[in-house]
Amino acid sequence: MDVICQKCEGKIKIPDDKLPAGKSATVKCPHCQERVTVTRPAPKQELPEASFDDLFAPSEDEGDGYDAAEKPFDFIEEEGKTALVCESDSTVREKLKPTLDVLEYHITEVPNSREALKKMRYHNYDLILLNEYFDTRDPDANAVMIYLERMGMETRRHIFVTLLTTRYRTMDQMTAFQKSVNMVLNLRNVDDFDKILQRGLADYGLFFKVFKESLTALKG
Repeated sequence: MDVICQKCEGKIKIPDDKLPAGKSATVKCPHCQERVTVTRPAPKQELPEASFDDLFAPSEDEGDGYDAAEKPFDFIEEEGKTALVCESDSTVREKLKPTLDVLEYHITEVPNSREALKKMRYHNYDLILLNEYFDTRDPDANAVMIYLERMGMETRRHIFVTLLTTRYRTMDQMTAFQKSVNMVLNLRNVDDFDKILQRGLADYGLFFKVFKESLTALKG
């Protein structure tokens, strides 16, 4: 497997037989001697359709009635912004929240994928922060990511999704495109989350400004 050094961006080639699937190791970059943490993903497993649907379906004790406790943003003023944080590490969450508070997001934290999907049944969040390993050992079977990938574009394009990762570089646009997210944040850069998020949101706003102007011109 090939790994990119975060410091010098040099390529490090690691034989697959030296690092078991699903395990992590720290190696020195041969170019700059920076210590690089490498995680070899576990073999991809297809997530059965029924398993995903079971996560998204209401639980037996949830019922079909209206429960205001499950819809905490019903009475937010029209311009209020909401953020969903899907991150299991409390230390990381505490580093993310101050920036969201400053930007005046109403924050929802969830303990697992079932709770995340339940919340998303009732709210179209403006911002979602999602760790690729949230509630899963296989990032390719991340239930929240699968739900976002299946979401209709008319809804999805109004949500700014940030992928939290240790495998990819911050602001890696090619990875963002491949993963169908708006921005990538390597957790080594979490202390600079405020600057990174504001830059990402600015680029996102500029892109859709051009998109909307082009759409208006076509309609005209």
